[in-house]
Parts: sequence; C-alpha cells; structure tokens
Amino acid sequence: MDKIKIAVFASGNGSNAENICKYFAASGTAEVSLILCNNPGAYVLHRAENLNVPAVVFDGKQLEDGTVLSLLRDNGIGFVVLAGFLRKIPDAIVYEYENRIVNIHPSLLPKYGGKGMYGDKVHEAVFAAKEKQSGITIHYLNERYDEGSIIFQKTCDIVENDTPATIAAKVHALEYECYPQVIDAVISRLKDNNARNK
Repeated sequence: MDKIKIAVFASGNGSNAENICKYFAASGTAEVSLILCNNPGAYVLHRAENLNVPAVVFDGKQLEDGTVLSLLRDNGIGFVVLAGFLRKIPDAIVYEYENRIVNIHPSLLPKYGGKGMYGDKVHEAVFAAKEKQSGITIHYLNERYDEGSIIFQKTCDIVENDTPATIAAKVHALEYECYPQVIDAVISRLKDNNARNK
C-alpha cells in the first residue's frame, strides 16, 4: 500500500517537526513530504533543509484564500500534523481533512486550552494554579481552538521545586516520546478503515 504523505505545519523552532520527520524516515509507515510554515524566520525551515524535506512559507492571506489547501491537494497530502503552529487552520482545510488533522497541546485539556494558550503561557498558568500534574493532549482538529476529540493524554507530576521552565521540559519530553507514535497509530487505523471500505 502506498505510504500516506504527511504535511507538518509549524511556526517556530520545529524540534517536534524534526522529531516526527526522523521517526517516519526510520519507521517507513508514512512519510513527511512537506513542512508548511507561516514564519519566514522560523528555525524549522533550517531543520527542513537539513532533513531534505520540502518546505513552503506562506502568509495569512494564502492560508485563508485556498492557496494552502491547493498546495496540500497538489502534493497528495493524506494527513496533516500541527507541531507548534500558531495560526488557526481555516474551516475549509478542517472539513477536507476531517479526522486527518492532529494537534498536540501542552496541557491536559480541557484545562489550559483555547485561544492564546500556547507554549510558555500554558506552563506559567499551570504553575500559577499550583497544579499537581500537567502533561500533553493529542487531539483531532475541529473548528474551535483545542476542542477536537481527544485521542491521547499522558501526565507528568509537578513537584514542589518545579518552575514553569522545568514543567515545560517535562511536557516537552512527553511530546518527543509520544507524538510520533500516536500519529503512527492514527494513520494505521486510517489505512485499515480505507482498506475495509474498498
């Protein structure tokens, strides 16, 4: 069966994007064939170049006017992964890729989700609330921030001397460990469903 082609959307450093690329290059179950970025200065573009993965930079207008959706279609993309992408995905892409777009959020949703809650802002809020646990949530994307169906969660304990930075490090370690494997499992289910429906 042909490998499903993955597009990874990222806006910044891209360490998760790189981790996902390397995972699928080794596993061979799917391939990251495109990295899409809305920030021309993002370090993820250097990572893409080093990995020999094509990367495309686009602006907000191109995201909204169908240019990015056409790019996904033209490249035969079958699955979309968000890895630190800081723009809302337009409904047209969400609908076309229903149950084929996943996102990772650095908290245990529904806590500390929603518009404006990303990165260090999440860890600072978790710390300020004196939570005993944080973690990651991997979920399908829908039209509303961080409200898609949850696929997977994993927790980490927060201890007395933790800071927002140490919480972030624990959560990031979970992202590295779990995100590629969960993506792989979701794609495997997708392939099985497609095979059954043929």
